[in-house]
Amino acid sequence: MPDPSSPRRRTAVQSFVLAVASAACVAQAVAALRPHVPLLLVSTAVSLAVEGVLHRWQPGMAALFAKSHADVTVRHVLRDLLLVAGLLRLGEQHRETQYAPLVAGLLAFYALHCAVQAVSVLVRRTRTLPVLTRNIDASALRLSPAPAALLRRPGHRLLVFGLPATAGLAATAVTDDVRYGAAGVALALLLTSAGLCALLLRLLPGRRPAGEQEVLDWFDAWLAEYRPTVGLYFSGGPSSAYQANMWLEPLAGLGGRPVIVLRERFMVPRIAATDIPVVCLPKVSTLMRLERSTLQVLIHPSNSGKTSQVLRIPTIKHAFVNHGESDKLSSCNPYAKAYDEVWVAGPAARERYALAEVGVEDKDVVEIGRPQLDAVRPYAGPPAGARVTVLYAPTWEGWDGNPGNTSLVAAGENLVRALLADPGVRLLYKPHPLTGSVDPRAGAADRRVRELIRAANRERSGARPAPSGEPARRAAELERLTAAAFRAGADQVERMLAQSAPEPGRAQAVARATAAWEEAHWASLPEWEHQVVTDVRPELYACFNVADLLISDVSSVISDFLASGKPYAVTNTGGLSEEAFRAAFPTVAAATVLTPDAAGVPALLESVRDPRKDELAAARAELKLHLLGPAEPTSQQRFAAAVQALCAAARDHRARAAHRLTAELPGQRRETAGAHGPDPAARRVG
Repeated sequence: MPDPSSPRRRTAVQSFVLAVASAACVAQAVAALRPHVPLLLVSTAVSLAVEGVLHRWQPGMAALFAKSHADVTVRHVLRDLLLVAGLLRLGEQHRETQYAPLVAGLLAFYALHCAVQAVSVLVRRTRTLPVLTRNIDASALRLSPAPAALLRRPGHRLLVFGLPATAGLAATAVTDDVRYGAAGVALALLLTSAGLCALLLRLLPGRRPAGEQEVLDWFDAWLAEYRPTVGLYFSGGPSSAYQANMWLEPLAGLGGRPVIVLRERFMVPRIAATDIPVVCLPKVSTLMRLERSTLQVLIHPSNSGKTSQVLRIPTIKHAFVNHGESDKLSSCNPYAKAYDEVWVAGPAARERYALAEVGVEDKDVVEIGRPQLDAVRPYAGPPAGARVTVLYAPTWEGWDGNPGNTSLVAAGENLVRALLADPGVRLLYKPHPLTGSVDPRAGAADRRVRELIRAANRERSGARPAPSGEPARRAAELERLTAAAFRAGADQVERMLAQSAPEPGRAQAVARATAAWEEAHWASLPEWEHQVVTDVRPELYACFNVADLLISDVSSVISDFLASGKPYAVTNTGGLSEEAFRAAFPTVAAATVLTPDAAGVPALLESVRDPRKDELAAARAELKLHLLGPAEPTSQQRFAAAVQALCAAARDHRARAAHRLTAELPGQRRETAGAHGPDPAARRVG
């Protein structure tokens, strides 16, 4: 059975919807001109049904129609005009004047629709604030719930409000009674007028949120009161939020007054549950207000085009922490030299930057370990149960199209078949979130691997844990702690109102609830059943803790997995010899190297079951130290020390800048002191 999400299936569905919509329009035109009442009614009903499908399941096609100048308004007008044309053709000549009020009513309805849309745009502008927040009390900004979603979506609004008019006209075509059409048009006018009034009330001075300058003044006051010292800066696409989320706990563990600075509005709800204040500053002019704040250090998990904008602030020191370390070229991006410091896990990354010669000086590289890995449990011996749990976590295909980036295309199916062929293996398959986003072959391989796993599960059987509501209860508790209760039609301002200052102790409660959910989740799964892990939970590190073996590609996943000390394997799909492969990628030094045909999988599994056959244990311990640094002090402690040192450097820089300013402009300082009272700085200079 083809995957419903496959491109071929989507194209077929879209072609079918387009054909039905076109046929309904042609049939309605023919029925109106002949005229033919049954065909007119059926084609109108089909046309309305297609509209519902477009808005509910095919928004992409609705956008395509709009780009072709056949948006919902044009389609609705055409549908109603064809009904009116059919009525005129059906009625006698002297009755044309009876239909004139219906035509006038329809014109008034569409005029009101345009007015509602114009006012809706004005309301949306008043609710588009220059600053968005989470975990901050912003009640002073007169935030309010959003208008009904129906009033904000022109397509849905026209379809719902115009339905009485269309139905009334259709009834008039059947009965030849103009009263049905008049009643339908009148109801449509009433609904649209009520919607217009509801939106106009939103524009009253006391009903709309604070204006732009008022919001900016409030933000300046909040910065002055909160006095942030260290922050996380992030900008990226919707699927890149995981890069920021992995640094939330280390940032929260610093204590003090951290803050998260975002640039895209859509990213605000994608940041995972945290008690740290979140501010979204879409405009550069708003971002520059941080220069006058107490913020001293920003850490950067990724590079983006908007990173250069915040680097212009001279009062803040910037550290690149990356969202993972690997031997891939992206881990030594030349952009890194734009930061004040580059924070890496261990000596290997320092050497990597030196070899790459991308302009990052050794004195600017600071080893902090990987604070996220403190939650990874260490190796505790061979599998205790009857089965080996293998985590296959391939990376994505990357932007450069290098065939060695991901093993999915060349080796994924062979690896999975070899693992599934061993009855003593339980497979956890966790593909990268971006798999298939560049190379369709990777997406196709991913779908085939999932089908292999589903087929293998159908052929397996065994005892299942007793039914329990524990996972659901734990999930509900975690959802209660981490998810704000939003209405389906809530906009950004309403979400901002709902996500005010968190309750004290929420972060600790979330950590406990997450641990309880993970324990209940794994306990609820049959120990023989393979799993495809694609949801937000369980996270990658939770999979590390239940796995006995990792198979992956050259990526940060293998560096992180080394924190456990467990065996791992890397697939060589780039066409290199094993010696060249190990030489090119130091993180492979302690790995079992697999070929695309997966011939080495049986021997690998045997070495996991019997530690006496594991010849790479000592190499893994040595490589772990080289990649991640020493176990003591902990990564979190080294991270905190690096933050404190860079904060001190930022304070020293500000002091020197202030001293230079007072030294360069003594005359102006004395003039200011004379006009506004004595100036201590001016006295020191003069």
